[in-house]
Amino acid sequence: MKKLLLFALLLSTVYFSKAQETAPPKLWTEADRKYTLDNMKRSRDELVKETEDLTPAQWAFHESSDRWSIGEIVEHLALWELIWNREISIGTRNTPQPELNASSKPDSYYNEFIMEDTKHNASDITKPTGFIEGKNNLTFFLRNHAVNLTFIETSKVDMRAHFEFTNTPNPRNMHQVLIFQWGHVDRHLRQIRKVKVHPNYPK
Repeated sequence: MKKLLLFALLLSTVYFSKAQETAPPKLWTEADRKYTLDNMKRSRDELVKETEDLTPAQWAFHESSDRWSIGEIVEHLALWELIWNREISIGTRNTPQPELNASSKPDSYYNEFIMEDTKHNASDITKPTGFIEGKNNLTFFLRNHAVNLTFIETSKVDMRAHFEFTNTPNPRNMHQVLIFQWGHVDRHLRQIRKVKVHPNYPK
C-alpha cells in the first residue's frame, strides 16, 4: 500500500512538472499591470482635481449650444466606464488567442489616440443626457471607474492573450482596450481644460 501511494505521489509530481513546462508564458506582465493602474489612477485623480470644486454654474456652462458642459463631459466618461466594464468582462472570458498579437497593432498606435486632435463623434448610447446635476456626474464616474480598477488590481487573466469580441482584421488585446480606457479620460481632460479657459466661463 505504501509503495502504491509513493508511486501515485511520484506520478502526480512528474505530471505537475510537465504541465508547468508546457504552460505558455504569460504575456501580460506585472509591469503592464502597474503601467495600466498608474495611468488609470493618474487620469482619475486629474479628473477629480479639475472638477471637485466647481460651482453649479461652472458644471453647467456651455461654450456654445453645440458643445458639452463639463457636467455632460463627465457623464459621458461615466457612461463609457460602464461600457468598458462590459467589454472587459466579455473579453477576459473569451478563449485566449495569443496568436492574434501577430496581426494586432502595436501599443503605440493606441497611445497616439490619446494625443490626436481629430474630433471623435460619440455614439448615441454614450451621449450625455444632461439630467445629472453638477458633482453627481463625478460620483457616477468614480463608482463605475472603481469597479474597473479593482478588476485590474486583482485579475489573474492574461490581458495580452485575451482579445475583444470583434471581427476586425486588427483586434485589440485587452491591455490595449485598457489603454483606450484611461486614454479616453485624458482626451476629455483636455476638453474640460479648454472649457475652463473660455472667456465667458463663470468665475
